[in-house]
Amino acid sequence: DEDGVIDDLYVYDALSNKNTIMPLFAYEGSNAEDLLFDNFDLLFEQYNYCAGAVLYNNEIDPNNPGFWGNDASVEEILHTINACSHVETYPDIFGLEPNSSQMSDAMDIARGGQFLSIPQNYPEEAWYHYDDWTCDYECMAMEYLYWCIVTNMGLLDNNMICNGIYDEWELCNQEDFESTDVLMYNIITNPDLKIPQNAPDGIYCPNQSNINDEKLIDKKVIYSLDLLGRLVENKHKGIVIDLYNNGSVKKKINY
Repeated sequence: DEDGVIDDLYVYDALSNKNTIMPLFAYEGSNAEDLLFDNFDLLFEQYNYCAGAVLYNNEIDPNNPGFWGNDASVEEILHTINACSHVETYPDIFGLEPNSSQMSDAMDIARGGQFLSIPQNYPEEAWYHYDDWTCDYECMAMEYLYWCIVTNMGLLDNNMICNGIYDEWELCNQEDFESTDVLMYNIITNPDLKIPQNAPDGIYCPNQSNINDEKLIDKKVIYSLDLLGRLVENKHKGIVIDLYNNGSVKKKINY
């Protein structure tokens, strides 16, 4: 809800404890991306990183956050948060394996049956029919969770978008989602799970009255690593910048 307060502390703890990262690269196949994935197993074993997705610079459009075809940041960040927190924090609800959770049961209905691999043809009654043969059942579940969240947010409620995604996902607005995918709608809107209900709007500066200045000053960078996991030496371990409402700098603290 963009009030500057963490909505789900269990999710926050999971993301922190797993050293969750969101790799951002200039473009697909860049030297930086090759370097990361060439050392992927070593880095993730040594530093216990969790990464649910990667994002490329040309997939980001700050003026249209989450708009399908323009901006992929909402999708990839949701994949990261869901994969590195929700799946293990709420396994009975968001477990990815067949017959493991409420979500897996809901997805089997949405796909017209339980398919451990891509069927030659989905049943006519299916409204979720992803056909990427490289995507296994657990991958299908992650994509399904994304579609459900952004449908409920209203990010797909557009004729152009609806036509563009129809071969994968048929529900384009909250009303269709609520009436068609009843099981998953009840999960996504369950207030106890604190799944985001509002679409990102590109404005993420909470009102100053909602920020505890003392807690703000306590924030710090614990350490910085390069792509190979080597410690980066900085002159200052961290910088806290306190801004006025108009965006000008009120106070900067190096430490």
